Amino acid sequence: MDPMLRAQEVRFRYDPETPDYAVDGVSLTVGKGEFVAVLGANGCGKSTLAKHFNAILLPESGAVFVEDIDTRDESRLYDVRQKAGMVFQNPDNQIVATIVEEDVAFALENLGVPTDEMRTRVDDAMKMTGIYDYREKAPHKLSGGQKQRVAIAGVIAMRPDCLILDEATAMLDPRGRKAVMDTIRQLRAAGISIVSITHYMEEAAQADRVLVMSHGRIVMEGTPEQVFSQTRRLQSYHLDVPQAAELRDELAAAGLPLPEEVITPEACAQALYDLLK
Repeated sequence: MDPMLRAQEVRFRYDPETPDYAVDGVSLTVGKGEFVAVLGANGCGKSTLAKHFNAILLPESGAVFVEDIDTRDESRLYDVRQKAGMVFQNPDNQIVATIVEEDVAFALENLGVPTDEMRTRVDDAMKMTGIYDYREKAPHKLSGGQKQRVAIAGVIAMRPDCLILDEATAMLDPRGRKAVMDTIRQLRAAGISIVSITHYMEEAAQADRVLVMSHGRIVMEGTPEQVFSQTRRLQSYHLDVPQAAELRDELAAAGLPLPEEVITPEACAQALYDLLK
């Protein structure tokens, strides 16, 4: 798989006078079209790392590459941010217009994209994120999930190769989170790389790969099945496991062992069916 994002021994601290690094020697690669979830307790450095992939932050040492572009190259800042778009936790901080379609078009207008092309990009982005029917609505009248999809559409209209979500579902109710995750799956199917910083284990269970951070370092890495089979180790980093995996462990303790790869409701239901058959 060709690399979309690469971090090489990245170190970063907000205060050069302190010895503590927010990101401490992180190396990783995200492939094109890959969906990677990044987990960790508050203050572990995951959001700081995410901001390096969009050149919001630059490494104190080490390097970050976005499709082989060094994020420290100021002359390529536009290219980096066009290739790697970022969506933040609070959609209200990214919505700037009074009409949905105008908000989605905002960045394109600032870049001077021709009107016909802009119309096509905006419509495509709104359809892909499921907010086309709300295109003439005022964003402040939408639900949290709909607002977040407007924010995602604004990034998607830039036609990025990678979408970075920094706890983009944290402020949403379950229905809003599901809507955003449906959009993420659709973008992934279209070949867009996804890096999702999240506290929700059920969301991470849908990723291709899961990374766990602690004290600025990556301490666990693997498929969701590999990571969520290590319940005690995750708990040592102050993290939970998906509810299906929690049920798996409870049943195993009661003498009804289920396969360790059971981490989703569907897999749990199938395993119980097979066990009781």
